[in-house]
Amino acid sequence: MAIELGKLGIWRHYSGVDAQFAAEAEKLGYGAIWLGASPGGDLSYVDDLLAATDRLVIATGIVNIWQDQPADIARVYERIAGKYPDRFLLGVGAGHREATKEYKKPYAALVDYLDGLDAAGVPVADRALAALGPKIVQLSGERTAGAHPYLTTPEHTRGAREILGEGKLLAPEQKVVLGTDAAEARAIGRNTVKFYLGLSNYVANLRKLGFTDADLEGEGSDRLVDALALHGDAETIATGVRAHFEAGADHVNIQVLNEDPWPAYRALASELL
Repeated sequence: MAIELGKLGIWRHYSGVDAQFAAEAEKLGYGAIWLGASPGGDLSYVDDLLAATDRLVIATGIVNIWQDQPADIARVYERIAGKYPDRFLLGVGAGHREATKEYKKPYAALVDYLDGLDAAGVPVADRALAALGPKIVQLSGERTAGAHPYLTTPEHTRGAREILGEGKLLAPEQKVVLGTDAAEARAIGRNTVKFYLGLSNYVANLRKLGFTDADLEGEGSDRLVDALALHGDAETIATGVRAHFEAGADHVNIQVLNEDPWPAYRALASELL
């Protein structure tokens, strides 16, 4: 693909990313920022982030297919890519059944949406698909640059690579908490992980990865939280991130859960870049 994401990216809620944040991330060596939590509309702030940087890629993680029509998003893509070629990756996905009243037959809806992007001229190489289950992972390889799995483990990364084969993008997200007080770090991780235990698509995927009812009940077991939100010193976290690369990831986008994310971003850049 023409878009160069680099080895490491940052996943962050789009409301927490401004021009100064983007410039600092690029300075540290991160290749991309994934704007999370269903950014949509005209994405006007993406232009500001790209204008403040020289090489950084901005990716949506993800545009929700129930929120914006493909023709509208295609016009947004054309505007951004026209000004900043090879620096904008359009990530799309079906979101969650619990959050979307229109949600039905997500596979068919995704196919229709990708057809709409095709018709509007959005290149396959400049888009990615949020993918957990094997059918959607396969679809991501057939119809986009590749897959952007969220809330997964290196085991999922390994299985996704087997489905995608070589040459397709595999860019999982990984939550981390920098801190050597295990109880405190785990509490920070659990505070985020517990939200996803109320979303059926994530729960189903975690079951496939071997987590049990005991792991998934309440706010999640220690085993579950530790797998989904790596914690420890920078070296320990870096070992966990490397496990994704060893399993076949091309690019890992890191979501730091500490209140101040910069110590972790700096430490992990030093360890991994």
